[in-house]
Amino acid sequence: SSLAGFGPFGEHAVNASWIAVQELEKLGLRDDVDLHVYEVPVEYQTVQRLIPALWKKHSPQLVVHVGVSGMATTVTLEKCGHNVGYKGLDNCRFCPGSQCCVEGGPECIDSIIDMDTVCKRVSALGLDVTVTISKDAGRYLCDFTYYTSLYQSRGRSAFIHVPPLGNPYSAEQLGRALQAIIGEMLDVLEHSEDKINFQHEH
Repeated sequence: SSLAGFGPFGEHAVNASWIAVQELEKLGLRDDVDLHVYEVPVEYQTVQRLIPALWKKHSPQLVVHVGVSGMATTVTLEKCGHNVGYKGLDNCRFCPGSQCCVEGGPECIDSIIDMDTVCKRVSALGLDVTVTISKDAGRYLCDFTYYTSLYQSRGRSAFIHVPPLGNPYSAEQLGRALQAIIGEMLDVLEHSEDKINFQHEH
């Protein structure tokens, strides 16, 4: 699976998402998982180029994007990406003229991963981090990237929002939370695929 965190933007001179991703890289995932880690610039046009290129290069089982939200106080699993409503300027002072990700694309695309199940399972592990669910990734680069990735992958993407560092969690806590969350996501994904394959055989 591939994991992408974002670079600095606005008041986030150090982006907690990238720090958390690097922390996870140190911890590692299961032995049978190849982890590819990327830092994504906060730029619409780069995202539109980069995401399809990543899918082409790795054909991953899953791509997990991690972004920071100044408003978040929990680690938040995003259920879906939105196509329309992108008015905020990126780090290049650019915003899409159409204010959308994919012209003519569906308004909303859901991840094939059941985030409620992942949230329940991770919460049951008793980590020192609270995990919650959201249906609105914020109509900025996080949402834009998520939609682009979901569109590209027919739903085989996930998005996790983390709060700024120390607000309340340390890099290490975020890294451990990501490790647990992505472990559960892969598990849920593999089980849903077993079911799909099983149905195809009969």
